[in-house]
Amino acid sequence: MLGGVILEMGLVVLGVGVGLLVVLGVVLMMKWVNGMRYMRRKELPPGSMGFPLFGEIVKFITQGPIFMKMQRARYENMFNTHIFGCPTVISMDPKVNKYILLNEGKGLVPGYPPSMRNIIGDKNIAAVHGPTHKIIRGSLLSLIGPPVIKDHGLHEVDTIMRSFLHNFGDDIDNGKTTSILDIQEKTNEMALVVSYKQILKDEPAWLYESFKLEFDKLVIGTLALLIYLPGTNYYYGFQGRKNALKMLKTVMAKRQSKSLGDDMLTALLNKEDPKHSLLSDDEILDQIITILYSGYETVSKTTMMSMKYLHDHPKALQQLREEHLAIRKGKNPEDPIDWPEYKSMTFTRAVILETSRLATIANGVLRPTTNDIEVNGWRIYVYTREINYDLVQYLEPFTFNPWRWLDKSLESNNYCFIFGATNRVCPGKELGIFKISLFLHYLVTRYRWEEVGDATIVKEFCTDMI
Repeated sequence: MLGGVILEMGLVVLGVGVGLLVVLGVVLMMKWVNGMRYMRRKELPPGSMGFPLFGEIVKFITQGPIFMKMQRARYENMFNTHIFGCPTVISMDPKVNKYILLNEGKGLVPGYPPSMRNIIGDKNIAAVHGPTHKIIRGSLLSLIGPPVIKDHGLHEVDTIMRSFLHNFGDDIDNGKTTSILDIQEKTNEMALVVSYKQILKDEPAWLYESFKLEFDKLVIGTLALLIYLPGTNYYYGFQGRKNALKMLKTVMAKRQSKSLGDDMLTALLNKEDPKHSLLSDDEILDQIITILYSGYETVSKTTMMSMKYLHDHPKALQQLREEHLAIRKGKNPEDPIDWPEYKSMTFTRAVILETSRLATIANGVLRPTTNDIEVNGWRIYVYTREINYDLVQYLEPFTFNPWRWLDKSLESNNYCFIFGATNRVCPGKELGIFKISLFLHYLVTRYRWEEVGDATIVKEFCTDMI
């Protein structure tokens, strides 16, 4: 009897072992077939394609820079992979990357991961090129460019930012002078609130709360696996887009019928303005989502990281605080900032530029290939992180040194790609710097902060909006 039981258990173990070997064999076969499918072309660099459908996207997103470092050690500066549902060549070579970013018209056009394109919208500025890009870029610059910031946006953003920073005090309980805040959560909220109120200034507060819930879903889906099934991040994000657009369309219909409002949406709907008259309703909706998403991702993370770097570098924090205390000298607590005062924030701008370079909020950009070059149908992922750490461009590139940017020629250098290149320089660059500057102004003149517990930087992957 005992022998029979042992024999049965042995057969079960053997069966499980054989089953696992079969599964492992099938998995390895699928990986080999997927590699053979794409690796026949001699002009391609070495690499690995991962598994059918998924490729290596899970490693790419979850491991981030660690994945890139491991692949670089194995294949050097250029290698191929399969991410975002498409075969992709990843370039970590600064010289090659500079060429790609400066030569959009030579078979390398802007592109998006399919999940991001579908959720942000295929008519947004970063997903189009040629004449359409020119029209949309002109429209956006008329809303968020430096002249508009000076004439209209300064007072508006200053008012919103003062109110937001004042409300930091709401988190202080029972008359205490200190409070523990989640800075990532707070900077995310700041970035969305400011952009939302610029676009939909006169809408009721309840609409913002409802919109925020759907927008948060949208953000989650932008870099998800392209699987449209309930329970997946992509499905969740796409539902967020649908619901957010439904709200925006309701507001648009109301504005179009009554010509109400004094904000970005009203400006976009003004068909008598030649800068916006050529935009369709779908293009307007995609531009609104783009402004909200790009500001949310870059402004929030750059603000958070600037606080981190300033905390870790007391000398820089002291110089920045002195710059802002000098501006507040002779002003009442609620007096707004004027344009000359903002332009005098030279060290603040240097801190923001250095934070953007060192933190590399957007790790890279995608460039699909066309018939003009040999690997048509592939995408090239330009890993801009390497350009930001170029030893030729930046002395001691891994050191936080905002003073380097006091040399104005560094920002205007042809190989400074922190905000994009040529006609793909981010149209919201100056608006983003402006928002962060005002946040830091009211932060350092009203508060001091310390880290609580272990503050570990977790690097997320993000593609640029250029």
